[in-house]
Amino acid sequence: MSDGVPAELIKPEFERRYRELLGDEYEILLSFMARRPIPSIRINPMKVDPHWLVGRLEADGWELEPVPWYEYGYRVRKGTERLGNTEWHQLGLYYVQEAASMIPPVALAPEPGERVLDLAASPGSKTTQISEMMQHRGLIVANDVAPDRVDALVANVQRMGSINVVVTLSDGRRAPLLFGEGVFDRVLLDAPCSSLGEVRRSWGALARWSPRSVNRIARLQLSLAKAAYRTLREGGVMVYSTCTLEPKENEWVVYNLLQLGAELEEPSIEGLRWRPGLERWMDWEFGGEMRRVMRIYPQDNDTIGFFVAVLRKPIR
Repeated sequence: MSDGVPAELIKPEFERRYRELLGDEYEILLSFMARRPIPSIRINPMKVDPHWLVGRLEADGWELEPVPWYEYGYRVRKGTERLGNTEWHQLGLYYVQEAASMIPPVALAPEPGERVLDLAASPGSKTTQISEMMQHRGLIVANDVAPDRVDALVANVQRMGSINVVVTLSDGRRAPLLFGEGVFDRVLLDAPCSSLGEVRRSWGALARWSPRSVNRIARLQLSLAKAAYRTLREGGVMVYSTCTLEPKENEWVVYNLLQLGAELEEPSIEGLRWRPGLERWMDWEFGGEMRRVMRIYPQDNDTIGFFVAVLRKPIR
């Protein structure tokens, strides 16, 4: 990437919205968007002693820095050029995963023995992390909608040795019909999105951005979120996350889940800097409850951008 975001990629409406959203920090956001994110890995404790692998990698000249919010996550300050081509990666001893991508499973906090649904699971970074957090005990249904995406999901589940994962191929909006209502203890919906948080990796998301595309994908997100919520048992926990900063894809979707009776819980994740959600935006009034959702800007933790909400289905 160049030293700055190409001016031709910044549409006038994008600048207007994000200057309104961030004020004096708008330029800071752009400066981080123009930088490559620090690569990171997630060590698989079910296959290797993490301390041994860290020692081995450091002996090979790697410089690793712990990710504060996940005990097996490490930023790679110095390492091989192709983290995905090492023998350790091929053996499933680690997964190349952006540090912010590790946050939704941490917020979900799955327990061994539970039933978990990962509704939009490909390529499997969060699925395999959840599996490891569950110590391979319990059941994870990992679903995605496209055959090629499911192929990638299956390959990663197999490589990481996630033996408690069942992979399904279906439209997530049909989840209540396929899996049943009220059957899962925890549900993760890391929803397809406009990917503005991923601009640090590629200019493509910024080039494709438009209010029309945001509105279109927000409708899909809401349909998926409603379906995911229906599969959750009473008292269960659902995490809704995206790698975008768009209020229509984030707070608006969560607000609509609250209208179904969902309750927001404020997450406590050690070492993570985050900002409360928007109580209002444009013509929408989301309310004070939205202060419990997490807005994670690239400049907050030197990661990609992310949004995470933790919801609970109340017991009637």
